[in-house]
Amino acid sequence: MPLQIALDTRRVADFGIGTYIRNLVRALAKVDDRNQYQLITNEETVPEFSNLPSNFKTTIFARANKKGTVQSGLAQIRYGLFLRKLEADLFHIPLNAVPLLMPKPYLVTIHDMSTLLFASQLGYRNRLRHFYLRRGLIRADRVMAVSMATCRDVEAVLGIPMSRMRVVYNAPDPTFRAPMAPATTCVNGEEYGYPLNYPAEIQRVLDRYRIHYPYLLYVGRTNPQKNIPRLVEAFAVLRGEIRDHPEYRDLRLLIIGDEISRYPELRHAVIQSRVEDTVRFLGFVPIDTLRSFYQAASAFVFPSLYEGFGLPPLEAMASGTPVVCSHVSSLPEVVGDAAEIVNPENVFDIARGMREVLLDRKRRAVLVERGFAQARRFSWERTAQQVLDAYEEIGAYKKRSR
Repeated sequence: MPLQIALDTRRVADFGIGTYIRNLVRALAKVDDRNQYQLITNEETVPEFSNLPSNFKTTIFARANKKGTVQSGLAQIRYGLFLRKLEADLFHIPLNAVPLLMPKPYLVTIHDMSTLLFASQLGYRNRLRHFYLRRGLIRADRVMAVSMATCRDVEAVLGIPMSRMRVVYNAPDPTFRAPMAPATTCVNGEEYGYPLNYPAEIQRVLDRYRIHYPYLLYVGRTNPQKNIPRLVEAFAVLRGEIRDHPEYRDLRLLIIGDEISRYPELRHAVIQSRVEDTVRFLGFVPIDTLRSFYQAASAFVFPSLYEGFGLPPLEAMASGTPVVCSHVSSLPEVVGDAAEIVNPENVFDIARGMREVLLDRKRRAVLVERGFAQARRFSWERTAQQVLDAYEEIGAYKKRSR
């Protein structure tokens, strides 16, 4: 008998978790034409789920307050009661929060422990989040973590034994798997990473954003653990070191993600480092635009202090862009030997890594080649098959309890 699977997709439009939900659903549609899926959404129309096969349907959960968060206690209770009314054999919660009154059987995907590891200032709220997440994972029929590092963090922070968890990796969005390699600049017989001529699609994006200079790229949130103030300081150091370089004297740093206004300390770092004219914050951009930014970047820089998985470095690698990356938490699993590794707590080492990737032609070529190979190790079809295996294992020995 086919399973009736309810999958929480309410955060499909988010950064990070939304990428996971969007790609998991699309990959499940490719590998599973037997089971029936209820995709739980907050909106009637979800562009990310257009053209799905007939075994995928959407079910709307109407929020009482559209400005409320998924994690709020009252919203969790309402959501748990809503789930209990569904005709489903199992439930999949791909968030770092398990609703109260969650019906069984269910499985949970855990992406990271950042809300607990970096939120001690929240006091009792943090303790409540700790209590409810631990309770939700203990009751779960399966816990899937996106990396071995996240498994270790869940065990250390919540006391959930690693034996109860299974690692199921993320993968780059397929959008980034078809790079349009531009020609490189040749100065005094040396090839550098700033192209003279881009394909038309990339050039249109660069013209739209008035980008006519080489740039380093960061993509992701700008919350404190992402370490962006140190990246800005390191960029200022690098600018001073290569100010007379024939190709990189006008080098810029582009940051795609949150607006700078959300984090005053980041604005302070930009002003203190005197790079206001060479650091640009672009906010969020559509995925096709992001692909062009990846492919046109001289290098991608990711000096994060903590990652549950760390998808942007893989996206950059799949796009043919050399990566400078910190060597902490899950990132060694993700980048392997395909990135220039730096100490994220040392501004001068971050600057060194960026300088070597920009100026060492042979090193660049090695990192690009290794990056393509590393990105190919991760596949959404493989991820979806592992998730589907978990669904069917649970469905084989459990009935929905009410």
